[in-house]
Amino acid sequence: MENQLIQLYVLVCHIYDTRSETCFQRLSNNAKPHFTAQELVTIYLFGHLQGLFEKKAIHKLIDDYWRAFFPALPAYQTFVARLNQMEQTFQTIGSYLQQMLKESFEPEIDHLLDSLPVMLAKGGHAYAARVARDVSDIGYCASKKIYFHGIRLHAIAQRRCGALPLPKHIWLREGSVHDLRSVREQEVELPDSSLIGDKAYLEPIFQAWLEARQTTLYAPTKKSKGQELSATEKYYNRMVSRLRQPIESFFKWLIDKTDIQRAGRVRSTEGLMIHCFGKLTVAFYLLVFYP
Repeated sequence: MENQLIQLYVLVCHIYDTRSETCFQRLSNNAKPHFTAQELVTIYLFGHLQGLFEKKAIHKLIDDYWRAFFPALPAYQTFVARLNQMEQTFQTIGSYLQQMLKESFEPEIDHLLDSLPVMLAKGGHAYAARVARDVSDIGYCASKKIYFHGIRLHAIAQRRCGALPLPKHIWLREGSVHDLRSVREQEVELPDSSLIGDKAYLEPIFQAWLEARQTTLYAPTKKSKGQELSATEKYYNRMVSRLRQPIESFFKWLIDKTDIQRAGRVRSTEGLMIHCFGKLTVAFYLLVFYP
């Protein structure tokens, strides 16, 4: 564990040194604090690698067992306040790790498309939630058949043989924004490829938009009202479901490794952004170094 902590700190320092223009910079008179931003980010990532997903548990781990490595560790309230300012830093580190991942594997041409709800509150509590209302609202999760207050994490990933898919584009939208609308407004470029999604993306205008970019959409056939699917359509739907399985496996892995879907303890917009981008950074680190 000690070697893992040191290697993680060296990596974070290297990214800070090489991408300082996009990492968060302290511009106050206290521009060189005793407890550095590099240490802060290292602690957050290290805590997740030990299976701790809450900031309080991570801070307690360092305070109880690793204080010798971080003698200037601040109080928990200061730790959280500073961590919540690190959105840009986590985006930078995540982008760096994502690039490393792209260079390490040769992905297939197929693209997988899906979304994952990040829930600040769910069920009856969703309608009374007030946290981060400038970026989140009430949406419906069809797979869990539940209303939630939060955001959606959208991902377009490339299939990889025998491995989890490689996330190529990841972005966040309000919980109420339909998956189809989110992709159309994002306008990602997918030239000469196949896009595999669910029934939510079966829309003629969207399909025409994809065809103009030499991209073919594969999605399960919808059953017409009062009619049954033919044997050929049922076989096609089973084939598409098998092709979509890796993106569902990726989201399940992401939840298991980071607990990203459960954001009930978040109390601010800044905290929500750290919850998402910080945990995505952990996921990219695991994909690169623990594939």
